[in-house]
Amino acid sequence: MSHPEKSQPAVGTPFAAHRAGQRLRQLSCAVLIAVGMGGSLSWAQADEYGEVNRLVRSGQYNEAMLKADQYLTGKPRDPQMRFLKGVIQTESGKATDAIATFAKLTEDYPELPEPYNNLAVLYASQSQFDKARAALEMAIRTNPSYATAHENLGDVYAKLASQAYSKALQLDGSNPAVAPKLSLIRNLFAGDTRSAPASARAPAPAVAAAPPAPAPAPAPAAAPAPTPSAAPAPAVAAAPAPAPTDTAQRDVETAVTAWAKAWSSKNMSGYLGAYGPAFKPPGGQARAAWEAERRSRIEPRSRIGVNVSDLNITTNGDRATARFRQDYTSDTLNVTSRKTLDLVKSGNRWLIVRESTGS
Repeated sequence: MSHPEKSQPAVGTPFAAHRAGQRLRQLSCAVLIAVGMGGSLSWAQADEYGEVNRLVRSGQYNEAMLKADQYLTGKPRDPQMRFLKGVIQTESGKATDAIATFAKLTEDYPELPEPYNNLAVLYASQSQFDKARAALEMAIRTNPSYATAHENLGDVYAKLASQAYSKALQLDGSNPAVAPKLSLIRNLFAGDTRSAPASARAPAPAVAAAPPAPAPAPAPAAAPAPTPSAAPAPAVAAAPAPAPTDTAQRDVETAVTAWAKAWSSKNMSGYLGAYGPAFKPPGGQARAAWEAERRSRIEPRSRIGVNVSDLNITTNGDRATARFRQDYTSDTLNVTSRKTLDLVKSGNRWLIVRESTGS
C-alpha cells in the first residue's frame, strides 16, 4: 500500500527492534525504531538517544523519562524520542500513558509500523484482542514484510479463537468437536518458550562475520622423471579450479549488488527484473499491483541510496539465501534494517523469489 510522503521526517541513524514478551500476554514488542527529525542525525542527537536508552537498560526509568521530556521540550514532534518515551512508560507499568503515546504516533506518522505493533502489545496485555488485531493489521498494511507483526497477529487470532471455542463449549458442552480444538490451542501456548518481558535494550553493534579461512594452496606438481635424452621439465603448479559453492556465492553477491544498484539509480527495469517469475509479493498482493506500488514509491524520489553490508550467503544447489544489513537513504527517509533475500538460479542468473525485512 502506498503512503503519501509527509514533509517532516528525514530519518536518523536507526536502532534495531528488540523482541521481548510472552506470547499473547506481551507479544513481541519493537523497542526502538529508525526515525528522527530534521535531516541527518547529529552526534549530539545520537548521544541523547543513547543516554536515554542506557538509562532504560539499567532500569532507571524516572531519569530516562526526565531526559526524554527535556529533549521533547525543544523537539516535541521528534518521533524517535516519543517512541522511546512510550517504551519507558511501558516498562514503568504505565500502560494507559504508553497507549496514548503510541496512538498519537500512529496519527502523526501513519507510515511507521512499529508504533502500531507496540500499541497492539499493550492492547493484548489488557485482553483487548480486537483492538490488538486492528493495530497489527495496520502495521502489516504499512509494511507487509514486518515479520514480528505477522507473528503477533497469528497469536492474537489464536487467542480470539480460544475465546470463541470457550464460549461455544459453555453454550453447548455436548459438542464433541469443540474441546479438542480448545485443547490444541491451549497446548500451543503452553509450549511457548519465549522469555519474559525484558527492559528495552540498545542492540549490540552489528559485527560482520569473519571471512572464511583461505583454502590451502595446492601442492606443486611433481616434476617428471629424467630421461637420458632430456633434462627434467620444470614443475608447474596447476591453478585450482574455483569450488562450485564459491562460484555460486560470488554470483549471488553480484546479483544482490546489481539489485541494490538498480534500486539506487531508480532503474526500474533492472530493479523489477531482479525478481523472478516465482516471486510472491508480501501480504498476498498481486504482482502487477506490487510493481505499480514499487514504481510509485521509487520513481518520485529525487535521491535514493541503497547500501548492502554484512552480507552472508548460503547456497544449496540452485537455491540461495542472502542475509545482510540494508542502509536506505532518500530525500525523505533514512533507515537501516536487516533483510533476507531468497534466490533461485534461472539459466545464468540468480533471481529473487522471496524478500523479508526484520527478524
